[in-house]
Parts: sequence; C-alpha cells; structure tokens
Amino acid sequence: MQTMIDLSLPITDLMPVYPGDESPHLLKANDLARDGFNNFRLSTNMHAGTHIDGPMHLTQSKKFISEIPLEQCVGIGCILNAAGKKNVPLTTEYELLVQPQTIVLLYTGMSSLFGSKEYFNDYPTVSKELARLFVKRRVKMVCIDSPSPDRYPFEIHKLLLKNNVLIAENLTNIDKLLSVKKIEVTAMPLKIHADSSPARIIARILE
Repeated sequence: MQTMIDLSLPITDLMPVYPGDESPHLLKANDLARDGFNNFRLSTNMHAGTHIDGPMHLTQSKKFISEIPLEQCVGIGCILNAAGKKNVPLTTEYELLVQPQTIVLLYTGMSSLFGSKEYFNDYPTVSKELARLFVKRRVKMVCIDSPSPDRYPFEIHKLLLKNNVLIAENLTNIDKLLSVKKIEVTAMPLKIHADSSPARIIARILE
C-alpha cells in the first residue's frame, strides 16, 4: 500500500481555472540543443490548480501567505466524506471527527470532473454551521476537492479566513484515503509575497 498520496493537480499550460481567472502559461523558454540548458517559464495567478487561500485573499489582513507559520501547514488529517451532498451540513459524525488543530480533507467527489463546466459551476458548498465548527475547533486548514467551499459573496471564505483557518482548493485523490484510519497532511504554499499560493499537498498514511 502507498504510504504517500499526492493530493495536488499538476500545473500545465492553459490548465482550466475558475471562471474569470487567467489561465497559467507554462512554456519552455530554453532548449538544451539550442541553448545548452533547459528552462521553463511559468506565468500564473495564485488560484490556478491546487492552491491555498491565505487571509489576505478576502479579508483586510495584511499578512502574506509566506508569513503563515509552517506549523499551520502540517497536521493530522481529518477526512469528511461529503459525496453527493449539495450543501454539506453539520452532522453528529462530523462533530466527532473534527478535532482541534487538524487539517480537514473534505471529499465531495468533484475532482473526477476537473476541467468541466459542471466542476466550476455546479460544485457543492459548505454550510455555515459546518464552517462554524471548523472555527470552533480551530482547525488549521480546510482542503476541498472542488474549486470553492462557497459562491459569491463568499461568506464561508470570509468566515474561515478571518478566523485564521486556511482554505485549500482543487485537490485530487482524496478518495484514496477514505478507508485510511490516520494520516498526516503537509500542505505547503510557496514562500511568496502574495495573498495565496499554488501548493503541493501530500497525505502520509500513518496507519
């Protein structure tokens, strides 16, 4: 059995992005045969592919994503299976599963539709009651396999971010962890002076 599961989408040229965002441009700027070395150039907004939203994204915070403590980016994972739910409610099961200072992985099943219109326009949302539980339990981060936990005016984003709960979006492979008992999640943004950042998010199976 694999002990490390990559929960990140690969960054590719013109990869699908949230409606209104600019697609990344990834090109080979230098070629070994022509220039003596290979080199690639990436131009991207911070919310393409798998990424982490920092507080500056939708609050008055002045803290760059690079200033987030490393301890907030690593923690025991808490997996919530929300497949088939259009608005993910607060349930007794979730109350038992969500423990303080964990990193929540919210499985909706949407990752299999990544790139489609349905993925970006018909994704499930997180209820205010569940978001308040995340805040109450002081979880480090909420990671979801869809483009967003909410829609305009992004009240769930604002509730979580103003309470120092980071949000990671566009994850994949969470389904591989549904039967796993215990995991550790590492979700590292770039050390970049920006509101948010692309991220490599990995789950390490502990038992």
